[in-house]
Amino acid sequence: MAEQPVKRRRPIKQRTDIAIPDRHVSMSNALARGAHALTLTEKRIVSMALALTDSVPAKELFDAQRAGWVVRITAQDYAESYEVDPRTAYEQLKESARGLLKRRWKTVHQGPRGLVFREGLWVSLVEYSEGEGYVSVRFTPEVSPHLLALRKEFTSYKLKQATALRSIYAWRLLECLQSWNGTGQWSPTIEEFQHAMDAPESCRKDFGRLRARIIEPAIKELRDKDSLLVEWQPIKAGRKVKALRFTFMRDPQGRLPL
Repeated sequence: MAEQPVKRRRPIKQRTDIAIPDRHVSMSNALARGAHALTLTEKRIVSMALALTDSVPAKELFDAQRAGWVVRITAQDYAESYEVDPRTAYEQLKESARGLLKRRWKTVHQGPRGLVFREGLWVSLVEYSEGEGYVSVRFTPEVSPHLLALRKEFTSYKLKQATALRSIYAWRLLECLQSWNGTGQWSPTIEEFQHAMDAPESCRKDFGRLRARIIEPAIKELRDKDSLLVEWQPIKAGRKVKALRFTFMRDPQGRLPL
């Protein structure tokens, strides 16, 4: 018997009146500040999938939440959105979608008796067509409530604010800052920051490496490519850095409005 293609219970109607980079990427604040464990190209797929569901009626999104939802991304749209060579867009899209099958997200919040951690898979199934140049991904029901039909405590930004980024750390810092956009300030503990950045063990053990490899390059890329002005400072307890303080604002002369 021939294998059946990926299906969803009800097709989600995607709007076509707004270019994909001009649509919004939204997620819960908990997930925005959580660990994503994604490579840059995997992050591109997740973010583009969210942009494709921007402004979809809430009723359809609630239905998709319960079943997990499927999004189809074409190589042409991927190439145009991220300015990738069309000849390699499909291969990049396919390999990154396959990589998503192994990735896990992780959130943490304060419970009545201590920290509560929750983690799960991003997607449960991928489908790709060599002849038609598309990839479909099915997001899990567990992550869907963090991504669909959000009404409060969520982070949102236009996809084009991140399409020029070439560092996953810059992208993750953008999302964390956006989750505090109303205040213009983010003050995570050092552990919270390392968690959100998926910092490698070498950077967790050595603040100098964390600063040189993650913090300063990410801030420079956001300033150069996203017109986001970010200042930061370490907060110390004795000689040890215990927290960080970021202050940020959109450059009034920048090219990307919020």
